[in-house]
Amino acid sequence: MKNRSKRFSAIVLVLVLGLILSTFSQFVPTNAKAASSSAIKEQIEELEKEQAALEDKLDDLRDQQDENASEIREMMEQKNLIDQQVGLLYTQISNINEQISAYSVLIADKQEELDDAEKRLKVLNEKHKERIRAMEENGELSYWSVLFEANSFSDFLDRLTMMEEIAAADSRRLKEIREAAEEVEAAKAVLLQERDELKKAKDDLADAQAELEKKSEEAQRLLDELIAKGKEFEALMEELEEEQEANADELANKKVEYDEAKYREHMATAPKPTKPAGSGNGGTPTKDELGKTWVIPCDYTQVSSPFGWRIHPISGVEKFHNGVDLWCSGIYGKPIYATREGVVSYTGWYGSGGWTVMIDHLDGFKSIYMHMTNFIVADGDFVTAGQVIGYVGSTGGSTGPHLHFEIRYNGAAVNPMNYIG
Repeated sequence: MKNRSKRFSAIVLVLVLGLILSTFSQFVPTNAKAASSSAIKEQIEELEKEQAALEDKLDDLRDQQDENASEIREMMEQKNLIDQQVGLLYTQISNINEQISAYSVLIADKQEELDDAEKRLKVLNEKHKERIRAMEENGELSYWSVLFEANSFSDFLDRLTMMEEIAAADSRRLKEIREAAEEVEAAKAVLLQERDELKKAKDDLADAQAELEKKSEEAQRLLDELIAKGKEFEALMEELEEEQEANADELANKKVEYDEAKYREHMATAPKPTKPAGSGNGGTPTKDELGKTWVIPCDYTQVSSPFGWRIHPISGVEKFHNGVDLWCSGIYGKPIYATREGVVSYTGWYGSGGWTVMIDHLDGFKSIYMHMTNFIVADGDFVTAGQVIGYVGSTGGSTGPHLHFEIRYNGAAVNPMNYIG
């Protein structure tokens, strides 16, 4: 219990100190002074110049990027052409290699034929020599030995004829083999020459291929440089776009600040409420210090929900209330009046606002009327202050017949009771 009491006392002390500090802070003077709308306008103009300069830089970078992309496309086309030529040379060299292989086979075949002819020539020479030796075993072979060894003249002729026939046959065979060998040798020489020519053509193609490969490597190097340059452009563009986005955010904030400053300056001269916000007679006009006429938009008995933060009656969530709810004693169909003259900018269903009318007063002010049963004006109509534009209802997100009434200045919601209260 003691610990709980101590904790409770500590919490109370913190709350009391917070209350004292918050109360004290209301009386502490602040050195911060809100900038005037003219000063903010100058800042906006400077930011707009910076934004325009950033856009110019981006446009220049985009032009360079487009030019770089065009160069990349051209270089790609050149490289593709070179690579195709290299591929064609590869094919031609491959074909020549196949032809050289085929010639090598033919040359080998001719060499086999030549070797075979030389073998046959050698065998024939050996047989011829053997026959000569057999005929000369008893001495040197001559026509005289054949003549003296013959038994008769007829035998002599036979012997002589046989020797001539053998010699002639051997001569023919030797001649045929030599001629065949010479033909094979000649054919082999032709094949060797053609093969050498193919090898030279292959070497020429290989040189051309090497040259093209160098060009392809150079094209690839240039292409890599262009791609790297493109990435640099992209990085610069991203950096500029981020800077431009930050500048745009600052510009948007400055415009909001400008609207707030204009509103503060307007409110400094705006009329104060002329009567309590408890009730109002619809159609009653009032004038502010600038001479503008504002009409109470409907007969209401109380402001059931004021301008500012509140707990939403339906969702139960704390939200900012951009207008005031004018309670009409639970009566439907009371007329709704245009608070000032202007042009109807919207009529129709507006989500939780139900049937809605918006009027643009053409001087930065706009008035909004929600939850109507129906409206009797159309988009583009010009209305005068106090003109009936519709009737009180409870359409949309509503808990009973009332008018949700808003006034906006340069897009920012302001307290309507400063004008109709």
